[in-house]
Amino acid sequence: MHAILTPPQVLIIDDDEGLSLLVAESLRAAGIEATPIQSGLLALEALQNRRPDLMLLDLKLNDLSGLTLLSRLKEMNIAVPFIIVTGQGDERVAVEMMKQGALDYLIKDAGMLDRLPLVVKRAAEKLERDRALTAAHSALLESEQQILAVSERERQRIGADLHDNLGQQLTAIELLCHSLREDLHGQPALEENMGQICRYLREAVAQTRQLSRGLMPIFLHAGGLADGLAEMVRRMSHGSVECVFVYPTPFEIPCINVANQIFRIAQEAVNNAVKHAQASKVIVTLSEHDGVVLLQIEDNGQGLPKTKGSADGLGLQIMQHRANVIGATLEIESNPGKGVKVTCSWTMDK
Repeated sequence: MHAILTPPQVLIIDDDEGLSLLVAESLRAAGIEATPIQSGLLALEALQNRRPDLMLLDLKLNDLSGLTLLSRLKEMNIAVPFIIVTGQGDERVAVEMMKQGALDYLIKDAGMLDRLPLVVKRAAEKLERDRALTAAHSALLESEQQILAVSERERQRIGADLHDNLGQQLTAIELLCHSLREDLHGQPALEENMGQICRYLREAVAQTRQLSRGLMPIFLHAGGLADGLAEMVRRMSHGSVECVFVYPTPFEIPCINVANQIFRIAQEAVNNAVKHAQASKVIVTLSEHDGVVLLQIEDNGQGLPKTKGSADGLGLQIMQHRANVIGATLEIESNPGKGVKVTCSWTMDK
């Protein structure tokens, strides 16, 4: 059984003063901190100043019903886990309350005080497991964000090295070859060979720049996502492939990491459409409405392959991972022979 690190604090809300005192004594004897309150209104006031780990709530209070109390707490944005206490014959009501979030329920009978500590400890252990799981999940997301941030910086470093070092060296070699070609004037065979070398170098320079831009998006701030997408779409439009960028209303994403991940999701989706699905048209749309950022990539290609473990299958997993890390929702609709629609939605903090 999962150990409780600190004694749980329980608020007992029951207008039967004698019973609430007995319940408090029973819990304290089991090492559980307990505070009895004999009024729903007093409980509302107390909960605004202090949040217990757990409420033991009688459904039938004189001033407020248990349901009304829970409704008021919801309106006040006060969330406290609770166990229902009810009289005999109200078991169905208690079960319905569990469907609405109650951790457990207790029936007021002769054996209630004996069962009480075990039920409360079991609920407290569940709450502690849930808190530990939530903390572990948050830590995992933070680690994944850090890994992606490091990966992004490394990609940008490689992109900068390609552009500033290799690209410049290839350009210098190309210029030198042009100079040598002029010196070879009058030697047609050698001149033609040198001309071919110059063409190869020119293509290598162009490919290096394209790789550099792919690794290092042109935007260096959160508001540059649209510029990066527009540039990426422009580069992908060539020959028989038409790529279109739609950006109805300018807006900014306040987090550079989120902007980077959304860009990478779009980049992967467009690459899949052009290289794997043989699409002839790809439409990339970036919009925002009421704090929800929406990225959509639609193509008219062949749709997703049915076989698992393909290259594009890995690409889809990477897109999903990137969406998970920033808390975005990713939906992929595939219509075989008619294309794929990728939708990524992310909600800004207000």
